[in-house]
Amino acid sequence: MNPAFSVRFRPTGPWRIGPDSGARDRTDSIYHSDTLFSAVTQAMASLGGLEEWLDATARSGEEPAVRFSSCFPFLDDVNFVVPPRSAWPPAPSAKVRWSSARFVPLAVVAALLAEHTLDDEAWRVDGPSGCLLPAEGPYTSGPFRTSLRAHAAVDRVRGSGVEVHRTACLEFAPGAGLWALASFADAEAEARWKEPVKAALRLLADTGMGGERSLGWGRSAAPEFIEGVLPDIVLPAVIPPAPADTAPEGEAPARSAPETAWWLLSMFSPGPQDAVDWQRGSYSIANRGGRVESPARSGDPKKPLPMVEEGSVLVAQAPPRGAAPDVAPDGFPHPVLRAGFALAIPVPLRQPGGAV
Repeated sequence: MNPAFSVRFRPTGPWRIGPDSGARDRTDSIYHSDTLFSAVTQAMASLGGLEEWLDATARSGEEPAVRFSSCFPFLDDVNFVVPPRSAWPPAPSAKVRWSSARFVPLAVVAALLAEHTLDDEAWRVDGPSGCLLPAEGPYTSGPFRTSLRAHAAVDRVRGSGVEVHRTACLEFAPGAGLWALASFADAEAEARWKEPVKAALRLLADTGMGGERSLGWGRSAAPEFIEGVLPDIVLPAVIPPAPADTAPEGEAPARSAPETAWWLLSMFSPGPQDAVDWQRGSYSIANRGGRVESPARSGDPKKPLPMVEEGSVLVAQAPPRGAAPDVAPDGFPHPVLRAGFALAIPVPLRQPGGAV
C-alpha cells in the first residue's frame, strides 16, 4: 500500500503528444510516464528544487521517492486506461471487436480481473479515440479526436517563400482530459514531495505540456487532485469473483488460484535488481527516442531506449522497480536520464479471453 494521488488535466486547447516516429502529421494519445517525469523535472528546475529532486528520484540508485504513471484519457467521471494484456481482449464477439479498443474504463478492468464476462450488447468501441464506451447513455463520442492544424512558415530574411505544413494534435470533448497517478515510496517521501510535485504539475498546466507549447498548446485548467493509496485508488471497487465452475455434489470445484503478476501503468526500463521472467507474462516493447531539452545543446537526439509499454503484464516475485538510464548523445556535457520506473498494480495472471 503506497500513498498516492491521481491528477486530472482538463485541456483548454489542443495538445500534441509526439509519436515515437516523430512524424508531424501523427500524434500519440498517451502522454507517457518518462515524458511526464521529464516535464516535472523541468518544472522543478524552474521552482528551484532540481538537484534535490534528481537525488531523490533518477539519481537515487534505490527506490525512487516518486514515480508516475502515464497520462490516460478520461471523460466525465470515467477514467480510461490501457487494459492488462493478460486479460484483454475478452473472448471474441460477433458484435464488438474488443481488440480495437486501446482504452477501457477502470470498472471494466476490475470486472475482467474478477473473471466476469462482458456483455457485448452493453459496449461499443469509439473508433476515433479507441475508447470502449457504453452502448447506451450520454456518451455519443469519445474523450478526444485527432485533428490536423495547418501552419505556415514565412521566410522573413529574403521576404519570399512560404512553407505550409500540418501538425497533428488532440482535441478534447467537454468534460474530458488526461489523468495520471503519482505514487510515493512511503509516508516520509509523501510528506516531503507531495506538495512540490503538485506545485510542479500546476506550473505545467499553466505553461503547457507536450509539443507546440509556443502556440499555446498543451495547457489546461487547474489540475484536480484526489489522494489515496495504491492499488485502491486504481481499482477501488471490490467486485466478487464470478461463480466457480460446477462440480459433482460433494466435490470442490477444480480451480487453482492464479499467480500474481504486475500490470504496468507506466513505461518501464528494467534495472539490475528486477528479476522479471521474460519467458512468461504478456508485454510489448517500444523504442523511446526524442530530443534533449537543455541549455547546453537543446535539440540533440537522445539515444533510443527500448522500454516495456503500458498495459504489459510482467511475472516477477517482487514488484518491478525500474531504472533511469543515461540516454545523452555521445559527447554531451551532462547526463540525460530517462525515467523507466515502474508504476505497477498486482493482478492475477491469466491468459486473454478469461482462461486461467
